[in-house]
Amino acid sequence: MTPPIRIGIDARELLGAATGVGRYLGELLTRWASRPDRARRRFLLYAPEPLPIRLEPGAAESRPAGRGRGTWWEQTHLRRAVSRDRPDVFFAPAYTAPLAIRVPLALTIHDISFAVHPEWFRWREGVRRRFVTRRSAARAGVIFTDSEFSRREIEEHLGVASDRIQVIPPGVTPRLPSAPGPREPLVLFVGSLFNRRRLPDLIEAFARATPDMPGSRLEIVGDDRTWPAQDLPAAARRHGVEARTRFSQYLPDASLAALYGRASAFVFLSEYEGFGLTPLEALAAGVPPIVLDTPVAREVYRDAAHYVRCGDLAGTAEAIRAALVDPGFGAPLVARAPAVLASYSWDRAADLTLTAVERLARR
Repeated sequence: MTPPIRIGIDARELLGAATGVGRYLGELLTRWASRPDRARRRFLLYAPEPLPIRLEPGAAESRPAGRGRGTWWEQTHLRRAVSRDRPDVFFAPAYTAPLAIRVPLALTIHDISFAVHPEWFRWREGVRRRFVTRRSAARAGVIFTDSEFSRREIEEHLGVASDRIQVIPPGVTPRLPSAPGPREPLVLFVGSLFNRRRLPDLIEAFARATPDMPGSRLEIVGDDRTWPAQDLPAAARRHGVEARTRFSQYLPDASLAALYGRASAFVFLSEYEGFGLTPLEALAAGVPPIVLDTPVAREVYRDAAHYVRCGDLAGTAEAIRAALVDPGFGAPLVARAPAVLASYSWDRAADLTLTAVERLARR
């Protein structure tokens, strides 16, 4: 009998609130562990703490490895654990991997904002990210990324040959409320708060759009990771919408689904993304997205989003107001959603990723 393929995985992103890379890895693992042929492989999940994910019995083994979660943990504790176990292949889902391991490496790089826009990062963080990601990419047998835009960025800025990069878009998990209600004059943003996502512009555009709409609200959901730090509550006070703006660092799925179910507009003014998943979640919930007109946005959302120019606050305010008061604004965008969303499947992403990982192991 052929022994199972042993796939090591950096699973630290599953710890804590599952957002971003944690959601990506969780969606893949759940599908990999429930496949009918799951006996053909064994997943070794490396993390510094017990993992909260629940998988099919016998599909995965937890491998506790030291303490910490950052680069030091990755390059010391994780490296030693992987070197000890010698899996057939190692999958790193979050940009970087232990540089000294001697097993085949499959790596996911979701974007390279730290290389394209170093001014968006603290000096030490930017140097670390660029160095370790570049070295990890040079070491990887296959690199996964989420969009053709990111493939071109990785080729140009990291010097990776195109034949080592595989574009596998993520899926979209609809966030639907358990008891749908009527739409409200609610504008929604969901995602980590980065400077490149221009939250001060969103706040000002919301204020311009709704001076005569006291019942309108702006919900901003995400961990504040701005640098240089932006005082977003102060921006809301300055524009007179403090009482109508709420900031939430994190919301459980049910609460977030309720917001998607009530919102009339989703606004995502990001200058740079490797993909940009939350506007697709909005589309899946029937909420029209308003996004900046960028190459990756055009690739991902196609004709199911309303596009505004970077810095065009008047145009953004006009779009927000139309979404709140004119049912005809969002209806065509939502009607085009099924054709766009059909391109994004977690089942397909899981199958393609696992096939490439196992091909690398056999090689």
